[in-house]
Amino acid sequence: MSDASQNIYKVLFHNQGQIYEVYAHNIYSSDLYGFIEIEGYVFGKKSQMVIDPGEDKLRQEFEGVQRSFIPMHHVIRIDEVEKEGVAKVTDNKGENITPFPLPLPRDGGSK
Repeated sequence: MSDASQNIYKVLFHNQGQIYEVYAHNIYSSDLYGFIEIEGYVFGKKSQMVIDPGEDKLRQEFEGVQRSFIPMHHVIRIDEVEKEGVAKVTDNKGENITPFPLPLPRDGGSK
């Protein structure tokens, strides 16, 4: 199957206080409970005259990675797109993100 006929997905997810935007050919619900799998990362062509430093950082980070397992609660959005864009990492300023409510820890003392 040629690259032109394969699906391309844009995936946005949280990672260590940053938001990663990556492009991949395959997204699956994982056999590992609570994770999605990302395979076939797509980055811009290395032969381009201008290389985006953010995309190059991601290319190096995911170099040699066959499959990534991302916790479902870290995923912001998955879109099927016509062609890949520029992969990037942005700081999570938390302006439009509301954390999922977690139960409050119980006090260790007795009542």
